[in-house]
Amino acid sequence: MTTLPPDVAAPRETPLGAPIVEFVLRLGDDRLVLGHRLSEWCGHAPVLEEDIALANVALDLIGQGAAMLALAGKLEGRGRDEDALAYLRDEREFRNCLLVEQPNGDFAVTIVRQFLFDAWSVLYLDALARCPHAELAALAARALKEDTYHLRHSSQWMLRLGDGTPESHERAQRALDALWRFTGELFEADAVDAAVAKQGIAVDREAIRARWNDIVSDVARRATLTPPDEPHMASGGRTGRHSEHLGHLLAEMQIVARSHPGAGW
Repeated sequence: MTTLPPDVAAPRETPLGAPIVEFVLRLGDDRLVLGHRLSEWCGHAPVLEEDIALANVALDLIGQGAAMLALAGKLEGRGRDEDALAYLRDEREFRNCLLVEQPNGDFAVTIVRQFLFDAWSVLYLDALARCPHAELAALAARALKEDTYHLRHSSQWMLRLGDGTPESHERAQRALDALWRFTGELFEADAVDAAVAKQGIAVDREAIRARWNDIVSDVARRATLTPPDEPHMASGGRTGRHSEHLGHLLAEMQIVARSHPGAGW
């Protein structure tokens, strides 16, 4: 059973497009939104090295998102490029999971959110890198190299925070408890997934879930953290039902493009 977080608006869904377009949009939107979230740390991270590291991870994710949105636009065939898809869609048209749009919070929240996503993304991209769709497989293979580093980076911080001071441990555990309910959506499958599976783009979500649980459990154990036993999961992002946080993020991200339509630099 899935439930929406309390701050998600009434379930009014935007009609889905062609399954393959929707599938690729989900990949691109995850990375675009998370990359923008991480970019908010620029100049505010706790140490200079981490300021640079988070900025680099953000750039990786935004680059991945741009490439995937460009592919989605090509597959859609309506003349929309990655910029149009990033800056000229409304909140209900975005297909990112709810996890990536959650606010940064303190540093522990950002790290836990990143770790939970990274552990899933590495496994998901690894599966897609072997799919028969040549362009999608190539994008997945390239992104996989970057996300493997991202996972190593976020895992190391999980250990430092969880097995650090009493305060860092408390903050990391609190973040894990708060964000856990957004992880179930990562493993959901719907009609879009069923349709692309008929094209050979099939991802074994149960296998990924098992491996993800192993990764998360191992890191949490070594970080002296305890994953919560939370049966109720939030979902809706894949069909355009988002928390209020995405609207605020998009307002900031899209303001220049929307204020100066058609402008070029």
